[in-house]
Amino acid sequence: MKPFHYIKNRIERFFYNAYQRRLESEANAWKIPRHIGVILDGNRRYAKASGLDDIIEGHYEGANKLEEVLHWCDELGVEVFSIWIFSLDNFKRAAHEVEGILGLIERKMRLHRNQIKVRAMGQIELLPTSLQEAIREAEEATQHYDKFILNVAVAYGGREEIIEAFRGHLKAEGESGKPIDQIADELTVDKIAPYLYTSNLPDPELIIRTSGEVRLSGFLLWQSVYSEFYFCDTYWPSFRKIDFLRALRAYSQRKRRFGK
Repeated sequence: MKPFHYIKNRIERFFYNAYQRRLESEANAWKIPRHIGVILDGNRRYAKASGLDDIIEGHYEGANKLEEVLHWCDELGVEVFSIWIFSLDNFKRAAHEVEGILGLIERKMRLHRNQIKVRAMGQIELLPTSLQEAIREAEEATQHYDKFILNVAVAYGGREEIIEAFRGHLKAEGESGKPIDQIADELTVDKIAPYLYTSNLPDPELIIRTSGEVRLSGFLLWQSVYSEFYFCDTYWPSFRKIDFLRALRAYSQRKRRFGK
């Protein structure tokens, strides 16, 4: 006779698969966002809860999960996927963890495939030289792909992005010889947008955050003004396809009014 926990797991797997298939069939009628942003949160807590020897292992599990989620995006027709994997505040973590995360990002950057166009967002000049080179190589190697875009926010801060955008605009306008009063009078949202990290891309319609935290922490502050938000209790490495489908279903059910 098989152990109770074995039978219990088989039953749970049966109902999970049935539920996933139902959501997948329903997804054909949903409005799928073109651009999704995700705050990949919970790698460290996942590592601790799973009893892993090193919290870096949690980040590796999170990186593997990302590859799986990118496949789901391709299946469902998502065109742009923006992920936040390392913030400016994350530099304050223990040196061992920072080195491990940045080393992992570098290895993944050198494995560009599946015709995914890679764009980095953040203060890249703060990163180790080898990682900067890996990012430049990935961007150059994938620049002609147009099926799917992956924006990778690393050394990123939302406030800092807006400051950089304003600096870029002011510098360009100043070089044209315009007086500062005229620059200020002519300032509009459309004049700042080209200097954002996501220039020439649609704003995210949906932003997902895992791990149970209910805040954006500055992610895509400018671009998320009309975004829908979905917060999931699951740690990122444990993020399941049904979690993703639930987020898309919730988005599809919402009426977007854009302030009207």
